[in-house]
Amino acid sequence: MSHRYDCEIVTFVVSPAHAYFGRPKDGPADDVETSTPESVEIAADKGIRGDRFFGVRAHTEAAVTFLALEAWTAAAGDVDPVLARRNVVVRGLELDPLRGREFALDTGSGPVRFRGGRPAHPCSWMDTVAGEGVRKALIGRGGLRAQPLTSGTLSLGPAVIITDEVLDAGRAADQVRRAQPL
Repeated sequence: MSHRYDCEIVTFVVSPAHAYFGRPKDGPADDVETSTPESVEIAADKGIRGDRFFGVRAHTEAAVTFLALEAWTAAAGDVDPVLARRNVVVRGLELDPLRGREFALDTGSGPVRFRGGRPAHPCSWMDTVAGEGVRKALIGRGGLRAQPLTSGTLSLGPAVIITDEVLDAGRAADQVRRAQPL
């Protein structure tokens, strides 16, 4: 991994249960605890401790979801990005080139390695919780699912991503047309 880029982790979203299930017109679940901690513990091949996808075999390759704040803002304006329910909201990081690639993220406690997977497509709930038209605006920029390859801790604030891929933070909000990992 030869390139190092500065970025920022803006927020973490951790929830032990799904809040968006059933029909959007019925509204989200009221009793789902969602936390936005200062740091998260990542377990290799399992995900974020305490999150609904932790250790779920069907989600091993997509246990942690990333969202570029710039993409969210382009789609939803100043609506709270926690509503997207992506685990790691970053600023200054182009996510699309990381599909199908290994990368490491370091917030000062040592690098945590990931393998980028498929895109995190938006669901129809986005129109209900974030505003009419947000789902469509998020198509092609809804985030990235990733498999944690090593264990470690990530914290809010400045971060460094290490990757072989060339990234351009100026493209973090861009919509992409490819739907599957590279």
